[in-house]
Amino acid sequence: MATKSYADYSNDELKFLTQGVMTYLDSWELSNEEIVSILGLQNLIKIRQLQGFRSGNRVFPDSQELMVRVDHIIGIADGLRTSYPLSEQMRQIWLTKPHRRFQRKSPLSIMLKDETPNGLLKIRMEVDCNYAYAISEAMREESLKQS
Repeated sequence: MATKSYADYSNDELKFLTQGVMTYLDSWELSNEEIVSILGLQNLIKIRQLQGFRSGNRVFPDSQELMVRVDHIIGIADGLRTSYPLSEQMRQIWLTKPHRRFQRKSPLSIMLKDETPNGLLKIRMEVDCNYAYAISEAMREESLKQS
């Protein structure tokens, strides 16, 4: 699945994207350290820079991996909003409650434990069936090409 690159966005779009993603992450009631971890920015920014992202004074750093993470975060937020359209509280509960498909671990712990975007990918595939289907179709087509 293709993710837009950093260069595909104007500065205003990057500000909007940055603020939107921060709003999602804040709605998940994450600590600043958890936000930095989910974004994969541990070695790129200081915790205090998060406020600049929230206010729109700063945009996320130019990183293709970060753009992949942002794409997954938006997909997860959309999937949760579709599953629980009337309850922000249920979205939060789903993120923090142990889940049978994740060996009784919470989706949030899966996102935090995996230092690659794969943790986010696993959660996105669980809440966004269209995305999961597209991934499985792309994998099937790739295997047919190799056959």
